[in-house]
Parts: sequence; structure tokens; C-alpha cells
Amino acid sequence: MRPVPILMYHAVSRFPSAAASRLSVSPDAFAGQMALLAEAGRTPLTTAELARLWRTGRALPRRPVLITFDDGYEGVHRYALPVLARHGFTATVFASTGWLRGPHTAGTAPDVMLDWSQLRELAAAGVEIGGHSHRHRQLDQLDDRALRHEVVHCRELLSQELGDPPRSFAYPFGYSTRRVREAVRSAGFVQSVAVGNTLADPRRQNPYALARLTVRRSTTPAEFTRLLGEDTAARTLVADRALSKGYAVLRGARRALRKAHLVRV
Repeated sequence: MRPVPILMYHAVSRFPSAAASRLSVSPDAFAGQMALLAEAGRTPLTTAELARLWRTGRALPRRPVLITFDDGYEGVHRYALPVLARHGFTATVFASTGWLRGPHTAGTAPDVMLDWSQLRELAAAGVEIGGHSHRHRQLDQLDDRALRHEVVHCRELLSQELGDPPRSFAYPFGYSTRRVREAVRSAGFVQSVAVGNTLADPRRQNPYALARLTVRRSTTPAEFTRLLGEDTAARTLVADRALSKGYAVLRGARRALRKAHLVRV
């Protein structure tokens, strides 16, 4: 088993909202990045396919890559799907069910999101649909009951609307704890992805915390090419990993402060 690059996208948009801008890419940039994958002879897999090959010990394609999208932005259907289809690529969309437009909306999304018919069209086109919680809350900050609802309700809605239970999950904000990972496993998900900004490696990573590589609006073609290789010591990746680790420390401190407050009360 060898490491595999898992690319993490969010919105694909010409004019993203301020909230979605930093982690968005333009349609032209996305098309160029997919062309680079094709030129490099990369074979995209879904998250479920990669996990199945790793679990069974079967051989991976020669140059595998995963293309994943978090949240469920409408531009994934409008802009990304035609590009994926042109290259014969598959992908995984991790949907926050409460942000999707339609009967189950809960809370305010950061930009225009997919509706359920568009999500079904993505699934029909061979895109894997995974879970990303219901309301995109910080799961490690929730109590057990709220955590379970976020994960289980998301899976129930996707099963109900798509006719097939999702197998893969992505953590909102990319961070998880052992308690969160156990809740995701107990809900019926078979594997999960985080961030980490390094290659996914089953020899070093929990199957419920596979690392991904962040693609953002500022990612240049040269940086994108580096994301696909073994050069994870590139300057941009080092910076992103440092931010991820710092964020984990901050979140742990928040939990400790909240527990201390509850004890005092």
C-alpha cells in the first residue's frame, strides 16, 4: 500500500461569497487542474473505492488520485461536473445536508448550495456522495447527543434522498477527536477524511482520519503539481500543516476551558 494524494476542494465559482472565497477555485483554474491530472496519467478514484482497495489488498491504479469536494456548493454541479465528465473522472462530494437547498434546510449556508435534484444528478453521473454532518458544526465541540444527531441525521437524509446509504464521511473544518471518529464509525460510515495537508497513507493514518491536500484560490499550477508528488515538504504544505496543528491545539484548549467552566458551575 502506497500513499495517495487526496485533493480537497470546496466551492467552484466565478464570484464566490466572501465566506467561501478563500477555499474556492475559479472554473478556469479547476479545468486547468483537471487537465494537469489527465496529462500526468492520473486515475481518479472515489473515497469508497480507495478504501475498498486498501482493505482488500488489491492493487491500486498506477497513478491514483482522489478529487473531493466539501459542503455541497452549487458550482460543483454547474462547473465541475462537466469538466469531470469530459475527462472521464470520478470524484466524491461530501454534503452538509442542512445546507442543501430543499426540504431539509437548517441554518444559513455560506454561498449558493446544491439542491437535492442536483445531488441526485451527481450521484447518477458516478460521483460518490458522502456525509459532511447536517449543519456543518464543529463536531468536537458538541456533547454526545448533539454529535450523534449531526452524524446520524446526515446519513439518514442522504440514504432517504439518494436510495443508498453513504459510506464515506468528511469532518467539518477537517478536525476530529477519537470521540468524533467513534461516532462516525458507529453511525455506519466505513471511512473518513480529514485535512492534514500530506498524502493519505494507510500505514500511518487511521482509516477514519485520512489526510487530504487543500486546493485553494491562491494555488498556482506549479503548487498544484507539487501537491501531487512526494514533495510534501514544499513551503505551502509546511505552512498548511502548521496551521492544521495549531488549530487542533486551539480546539483542545476550548474544550478544556468549557469543561472547567461546567465544573465550576
